Amino acid sequence: MADHALDAAHDHDSHDHKPHGWRRWVYATNHKDIGTMYLVFACTMFFIGGAMAMVIRLELFKPGMQFVDPQLFNSMTTMHALVMIFGAVMPAWTGLANWMIPMQVGAPDMALPRLNNFSFWILPFAFTLLLSSLFVPGGAPAGGWTMYPPLVLQNGASFPMLIFSIHMMGASSILGAINVVVTIMNMRAPGMTLLRMPLFVWTWLITAYLLIAVMPVLAGAVTMLLTDHFFGTTFFTAAGGGDPVMFQHIFWFFGHPEVYILILPAFGIVSEVIPTFSRKPLFGYEAMVYAVASIAFLSFIVWAHHMFTVGMPLAAQLFFMLSTMLIAIPTGVKVFNWTATMWKGSLSFEPPMLFALAFLFLFTIGGFSGLMLAIVPADYQYQDTYFVVAHFHYVLVPGAVFGIMAGVYYWLPKWTGHMYNVRLANWHFWLSTIFVNVLFFPQHFLGLAGMPRRIPDYAVQFTDWNMVSSIGAFGFGLSQLLFPLLIWQCVRSGAKVGNRAWEGAHGLEWELPSPPPYHSWTEAPSDALIARGASH
Repeated sequence: MADHALDAAHDHDSHDHKPHGWRRWVYATNHKDIGTMYLVFACTMFFIGGAMAMVIRLELFKPGMQFVDPQLFNSMTTMHALVMIFGAVMPAWTGLANWMIPMQVGAPDMALPRLNNFSFWILPFAFTLLLSSLFVPGGAPAGGWTMYPPLVLQNGASFPMLIFSIHMMGASSILGAINVVVTIMNMRAPGMTLLRMPLFVWTWLITAYLLIAVMPVLAGAVTMLLTDHFFGTTFFTAAGGGDPVMFQHIFWFFGHPEVYILILPAFGIVSEVIPTFSRKPLFGYEAMVYAVASIAFLSFIVWAHHMFTVGMPLAAQLFFMLSTMLIAIPTGVKVFNWTATMWKGSLSFEPPMLFALAFLFLFTIGGFSGLMLAIVPADYQYQDTYFVVAHFHYVLVPGAVFGIMAGVYYWLPKWTGHMYNVRLANWHFWLSTIFVNVLFFPQHFLGLAGMPRRIPDYAVQFTDWNMVSSIGAFGFGLSQLLFPLLIWQCVRSGAKVGNRAWEGAHGLEWELPSPPPYHSWTEAPSDALIARGASH
């Protein structure tokens, strides 16, 4: 394994022609350049998806139809979800994986650099195709991001564009996941045993296996939709002997592991950040690894908790209810371990730690509302109301998005060699945290009062909380503009930092210079260096 890693480093050095200008990016095979492109792409999509959310909340500020027609409103809800999930959060995680995994495991680069380049460049074409559907006759897809038939089959010219763009996104994810698995398994430094790996590497390894397992399932489901639409098959058409509920089963067999694909890397980042700013080793490292693996396994057997109201037999409802509740156990292990890591630690509250703590508190709220949704008779009331919208946004915004921000704030000084404006980062944190709660917490009340989701107009009794939610949305959206500004300032003019940007930082990446060299580890790090970097 060691020889393999060193040979790879030698091969890279023998043609170490650092390209410049546009060629550096178009033909990129360096893991840092590709990671940067993923992160810039994800940030761009985050603002495009956010603009769509602003349209949604603007329309919902008051009852009645104000700004957009119902068709465009439904397109916005559908496109917002697709852009945020496949265009913002997943590419951001892949960008962080590209940047950090070789540095953290002592490898010179990712194992398959040309495949890495290809898996990135699929994405801009996929999203150009998806976003251009806004301009075709009949408008963009408006059947919900879950693409349930028969509604989605009634879309116009945008339908094949939707299916083809989903296929390209899936191909990109599978190729990226294969690259991560091969890098971690084959390119680790000799002393980097599996149970010495940083938690971020562990969470990404498990995430990559989830991606490889479930993205083909989504591809199968949307291909069946395509043949139903164009080739006369009746997989999901009741008139021809098909069953639209079968699509839900296939989709959610992908969709529930997808939820953990979006959140597991955040668990890894929080497990890096909290020990650093508590100045203590991570409490219960092995329990954390087993908890992540348990969550991943359980994610495959809980999919139908999204479908309690479709008319499942009682035995199936009981099975999916109890297996869903079971996920609370490994998740609880993680929350208690993070809390125990901070207990009696020497805490300091730099921006990465602030985002990690907000993640811990707000993600737990999202987890609790998930447990409420797991209870079958209660779910009959919550199903398809704004309570569900509040639940999954608490998991995905203060969960996945805050996890990404914690990671960027944690490693940005390492990437650039400069420290960012901490005061501006604190402003970004506090505005984001306040407004994300103003935005999503009232939606719990709206859902409990019976407001359905995905509606452009609503009864007058829901007005007040919708106004509060929309104000929160505009505040949250505007406060995100600080993020690219802060990164730009940091790259251009931040104060210089040493190798170890944070006192108490641990891990191999902090043994490299800031910014790191073009090839991270041209020589495999020594066993002593690996042992010193381990956080446990």
